Amino acid sequence: MTLPVPTEPGRDAAAGRASSTAPPTTDDASSPSPVTPERRRRGRAAAAARWLAGRVVGGVVVLWAVATLVFFAIRLVPGDPAEAILGGPGSQASAEALALVREQYGLGDPLLLQYLAQLGRLVTGDLGTSYSLRTDVGALLLDQLPGTVVLAACALAVAWLIALGTAWWATLGGRVAAAVSSGLEVVAAAVPHFWLGSVLVLVLSTQLGLLPPVSTGTPIGLVLPVVTLAVPVAGFLGQVTRDSLLDAASSPFALSARARGESTSGLFGRHLLRHAALPGLALSGWAFGSLLSGAVVVESVFARPGLGRTLLGAVTLRDIPLVTGVALVSALSYVVVVALGDLAERLVDPRVRAS
Repeated sequence: MTLPVPTEPGRDAAAGRASSTAPPTTDDASSPSPVTPERRRRGRAAAAARWLAGRVVGGVVVLWAVATLVFFAIRLVPGDPAEAILGGPGSQASAEALALVREQYGLGDPLLLQYLAQLGRLVTGDLGTSYSLRTDVGALLLDQLPGTVVLAACALAVAWLIALGTAWWATLGGRVAAAVSSGLEVVAAAVPHFWLGSVLVLVLSTQLGLLPPVSTGTPIGLVLPVVTLAVPVAGFLGQVTRDSLLDAASSPFALSARARGESTSGLFGRHLLRHAALPGLALSGWAFGSLLSGAVVVESVFARPGLGRTLLGAVTLRDIPLVTGVALVSALSYVVVVALGDLAERLVDPRVRAS
């Protein structure tokens, strides 16, 4: 049994007064530091840097994959690259000339060494010399790229106009309009570029004489190629935009805006369009890639100069440097447009910015 230790009454009273008046202590390590505007700006800059670095790394991986795929795929095409360099099968090149060309271009080396040599040239920006045109591939692509980019950009804009028009009509016209627009979108998405271009040339050029049948380098000569390229993409964009627009029209914020007396055009422009365009913006990168691939057919149908016709001729002539260059430029354009679409989605949707 232990006895309590006696203490002095005055000392206990002083200790009690000191403990009652002392401020409570807090753990500085556990308390969160205030979020200052400077810290917020630094966080945004760090997030933007991470996003940009991810895009750059992803773009490099895509370009490497495209270069690798093209390198091995073009060698599956029947024919001798050395013969293509000397003018094709009709050149009747001698065996000595073929052997000299193989030695000069390294075509007799093992496939792995040829692949590594090509990657080394591409890293330095050297796209090589075209076998068939005897000109620098980089200069040739810079000359052909603007026409294809203008064609694809105009087609994407027209596709968006058609998609938004059909989606708006489906939203305002009721069930019948929604059903009709859905059917038109399915048909538009399934139409082949070659068939649509041929029909437009037959009707609008041959029979009616309204538009030139081939590209003339003027704005009027751009109408048929743009419409031919835009209609199938508009079908896909219209399906996505219409469904999103119908969902947004029945949401609580739309009903609240109608209750406040918002007009139909104001409701569509200020509220519904911003929500309905988000899935379409995410698909814009894919749409641009589809337009680049469709340009191969459209530029051939309307005799329009560009990357599409260049690629078709290069594949036919087994022009390996030119095929590789066109594929890389198309892939780079696709990567850039996808990044721009992602950036536009971040600007439009606050939830993406917050994440």
